[in-house]
Amino acid sequence: MNKLWIMAALLLAGCVGKPPQIEPVTNFKSDKYLGKWYEIARLDHSFERGLNQVTAEYSKRDDGGLKVLNRGYNKEKSEWKEAEGKAYFVEQPDTAYLKVSFFGPFYGSYIVFDLDQENYSYSMISGPNKSYLWLLSRTPTMDETTKKRLVDKAQALGFDTAKLIYVDQQSVNR
Repeated sequence: MNKLWIMAALLLAGCVGKPPQIEPVTNFKSDKYLGKWYEIARLDHSFERGLNQVTAEYSKRDDGGLKVLNRGYNKEKSEWKEAEGKAYFVEQPDTAYLKVSFFGPFYGSYIVFDLDQENYSYSMISGPNKSYLWLLSRTPTMDETTKKRLVDKAQALGFDTAKLIYVDQQSVNR
């Protein structure tokens, strides 16, 4: 029985790990990160498949963590999908390395590894491995120069940027 618990602990620890070469932003100010972010690009995963107009909204929780509300529109089904989660810092609160959960006790990494630290106008996030990548902006669009720089950085770090999905943020009914 002990082996089973050890294997489960190792498996869960791997879910909140950091991929090679990915370093979280330091001097992170969670209060400045709060509010609505628009998804500009992402690598495909089943939980977001077919969604456009994707946003993530962050707010404070009473227990010191962050509330995460993800929302997206499935045009094919003409419906909005929403998921609420919670996030907690893995290290210090000024290091942008969090664990996030949308499904009970199971957590995954949320690592902000590039951020406009002056205005918090864009961020780039990795999950526990390089098959997870999100590019977020405070506005539904991002200037091409910034977008190219961030995508080039992600590619240099080993993300498969050829598979990025660029999210349509054209409004239906927000």
